[in-house]
Amino acid sequence: MAMALSAALDRTTRAGAWLVLPLALLLFAQWPLRDLVGLWSRQANDIAQWVFAIYIALALREATRKRAHMAAGLFVSRYPPHWQHRIARFGEAVAVLPWAVFVLVSGAAPTWNSVAGLEAFPDTGNPLYFLIRVAAWLLALLMLLQALIDLAAGPQRLREAGHDDEDAALNS
Repeated sequence: MAMALSAALDRTTRAGAWLVLPLALLLFAQWPLRDLVGLWSRQANDIAQWVFAIYIALALREATRKRAHMAAGLFVSRYPPHWQHRIARFGEAVAVLPWAVFVLVSGAAPTWNSVAGLEAFPDTGNPLYFLIRVAAWLLALLMLLQALIDLAAGPQRLREAGHDDEDAALNS
């Protein structure tokens, strides 16, 4: 089940990676729209904000999956290999899971109210502000799912992430 969920999330993340193209286009278009056309620059900015929010939610999950984000490697490298293995295996359960659950629970009602009310951007009145709230909730959900996948996958997941030396030390 963990492998199927991981594969589905990987497909979603790969599809979401394409959001960077409209994001770049919208960010680039703001200047000509404002200075040359005189219209729609604020709309382009608002759309870029919700595209960015969704893109980041997907990108952070991918960075976590690939262990490509900033980590406390210098700090952890001082520990013996078996402790490094345990931190890699259970660190997300201790650090990520509680916060993800907190954000999911505490953010559920405001996110639902925002979606139900089709909340608009406060300063422009443009629609789709609720997508930014949805993206924050989605980020917490994706981090929760990734942490659960990593816990379920166990040592095999760590080998894929390049922690073979910790596994060897643990088994010796």
